[in-house]
Amino acid sequence: MFRKRFIGALVGAIALVGLVLTPVSASYPGAANGRIAVAVRAANGSFNIYSMQPNGAGLMALTSGTGRHLCPDYSADGKQIAYCSDVSGAWEIWTMKQNGTRQTQLTDFGAFAIFPDFSPNGSTIAFSGFVGAPQNDQIYVVDAATGLAPQQLTNCPTSTPNCFSDYPVWSPDGTKIAFTRGDGFDADDNPVNEQVWIMNSDGTNAHALTSGADPKDQVPDWSPDGSRIAYSSGQFGSEGIWTMNADGSNQRQLTGCGPTDPAPCEAGDDWGTAWSPDGSKIAFLRDLTSLGIPDRPVYVMNADGSDATRITTTPGLRGVPAWQARGTDSDQ
Repeated sequence: MFRKRFIGALVGAIALVGLVLTPVSASYPGAANGRIAVAVRAANGSFNIYSMQPNGAGLMALTSGTGRHLCPDYSADGKQIAYCSDVSGAWEIWTMKQNGTRQTQLTDFGAFAIFPDFSPNGSTIAFSGFVGAPQNDQIYVVDAATGLAPQQLTNCPTSTPNCFSDYPVWSPDGTKIAFTRGDGFDADDNPVNEQVWIMNSDGTNAHALTSGADPKDQVPDWSPDGSRIAYSSGQFGSEGIWTMNADGSNQRQLTGCGPTDPAPCEAGDDWGTAWSPDGSKIAFLRDLTSLGIPDRPVYVMNADGSDATRITTTPGLRGVPAWQARGTDSDQ
């Protein structure tokens, strides 16, 4: 099922209740902080992927054209990017080198495949979307070299036949996948009981880590040591960035409106987390569209929520950032 926020991003409307760019890739222990990749919307409605240094300098275009290129995710060695694009007519998973060369369509489902995430060993890519019927998002894995033999890891129980699962991200050790799951949508197309979940990498032992009325939307991301997960939480107009232990304990709000603040509050919505490879910082989007401002800049803050700094200077709509592990400018 198309997610509300993904559609919003594509048409340049408000933030996605489901997608605005690829899952930010998991970080890996001991890795240097490389570049940050992010999709940017042009005036003609197209999206293209750019990369920049962590302070916003050195902006470089990786894709071009009038199509829509979204959802960047770096491989563990920082040398490849998986992303989603509709340039072939359907949303498929693509790959390219970290400098934008060798763009290759990986999947050919003719359906809806978004938010790819490389496994730590680079052999497999998880993604969300649908390959056949029914058309509600689930988590799949596919061979990273061929794009063949998709395996569906999540499904809907009889009690919630319209459920959805989105935004998969591998744990740094490759044994688990975190994602968001909801029971469906209400009459206004708002997600019902959208929470952060976790499962084994083969899809077994899937269970919720969060609870409560506030949606937990895009996207969860693991800390480099695998001990914590960053995610977004809150109603539209009051979303903030939170972190928790990998077992769901010690949930802590880092940014966004408080529970007593009116919605929309002056902060806008914060979502789209990407942990830096060295574990010291988190990149995210600050969505100002709930305030009537057509701007969605990238921010970087310390992992404890302090010193949040805007790193993109020009106004515009952007998708979820991805942080390159082990990469350096010389790799570009």
